[in-house]
Amino acid sequence: MSQRVVVIGGDAAGMTAASALRRKLPKDHEVVVLERGSWTSYSACGIPYWISGEVGSAEALVARSVEAHLANGIDVRMGVEATAIDPEARTVSTRGGADLSYDRLVIATGAEPVRPALPGIDGEGTYGVQTLDDGQALIDGLAEKPEHVVVVGSGYVGLEIAEACVARGFDTTVIDRSKAPLSIIEPELGEQVAAAMRAHGIRLLSDASVTGFTLDHSGRVSVVTTKDDSVHADLVVLGLGVTARSKLAADAGLLLGAKGGIVVDEHQRVIGHDDIWAAGDCVVTKDRLTGELIHVPLGTHANKQGMVAADSIVADVFGSDPRIRFPGIVRTAITKFCALEIARTGLGERQAADAGFDPVTVSIETTNFAGYMPGAEKMTVMMLADRSTRRLIGAQIVGGEDSALRIDVAATAIAAGLTIDDVVMLDLAYAPPYSSVWSPIQVAARAAVKALG
Repeated sequence: MSQRVVVIGGDAAGMTAASALRRKLPKDHEVVVLERGSWTSYSACGIPYWISGEVGSAEALVARSVEAHLANGIDVRMGVEATAIDPEARTVSTRGGADLSYDRLVIATGAEPVRPALPGIDGEGTYGVQTLDDGQALIDGLAEKPEHVVVVGSGYVGLEIAEACVARGFDTTVIDRSKAPLSIIEPELGEQVAAAMRAHGIRLLSDASVTGFTLDHSGRVSVVTTKDDSVHADLVVLGLGVTARSKLAADAGLLLGAKGGIVVDEHQRVIGHDDIWAAGDCVVTKDRLTGELIHVPLGTHANKQGMVAADSIVADVFGSDPRIRFPGIVRTAITKFCALEIARTGLGERQAADAGFDPVTVSIETTNFAGYMPGAEKMTVMMLADRSTRRLIGAQIVGGEDSALRIDVAATAIAAGLTIDDVVMLDLAYAPPYSSVWSPIQVAARAAVKALG
């Protein structure tokens, strides 16, 4: 008997799930995707590089077009917004259309920008950066040659948009409530980021919360205000983070967790609902170190979770056990500001203490490859180990070219439960153009061994 799987959301998690389902389910089973926007399978993470001009077009950020998905047999319905889910009736309501029944449902609605209720925040000239359409709107706004650009927030988006604006020659101010930019890293490393931003001409206002936006007579933003400053602005970009886009799930009575994320099991099945799965930026995910359910919206997780959801649905259809599961994350992240690379994994000092660890923290200065090689650049590695177990529980890197991806060694070690002693003895690649004889991660691990005694 043929069945229908309905997927709400046509980006990373949704289309990964839909594509896998279409490959693995019998042809008489329907796979229907409802996407309220005008693009599928695109890289939102690449939008800042499109804005800077490094990426030539929106199309370059699209991994697979609507036409390609249709050709593969997926019933993709663009511009169709789901407005309600009825778990009892197994239906999805759509704006202006008839209810659509489902046998199994995948919710992949993504995340939505934080937009606090501040005076003037909805004025003309204020932009978010979440979708390709948002990116095009910002590019069009920058094409009007604003004299002063203000970026609110210095997380991933704020940092990358600030870099894009500087690259295009705009006078740029970044305002953030944290004491140092990029609060996912420790403040002393954040100060290195702050120094790089100032060196590239950015005015950085730290420890400053925005209190409102002044609009001119036409309703366009003209000033961004904080408690202590008034900053002239012809264009504002908001980079205040995101929360799960989960109103559909909430209205349907599904269990929600941190930042509104839908609570799922290790097979992406929604807790309490055997015929509903959820994946991507709309769900919470287990921290593998603490067991805490957290909301960390990244495309890497979304693609894996979409794959896991599809595997679980196929197993459910055929009455077998799922083959794979999503085990959680260790909070690995990477970005850059101009030539400065930044990465982190595991827990920071406060997170580790709050989780009940007794963290020992070390910080070392080294170079990205053998110091005697031409072009060697400074690299700082901070590492955290648990005092009682000697387990590696966190690492952060700030440095020059080819520094940041070394975080993957630490991320793998954390996921595997390795101690710092284990990390010191890892068999890692060495040649002078690529590394010092001790990998920077191992230099930090050796410092942690000495600190623990």
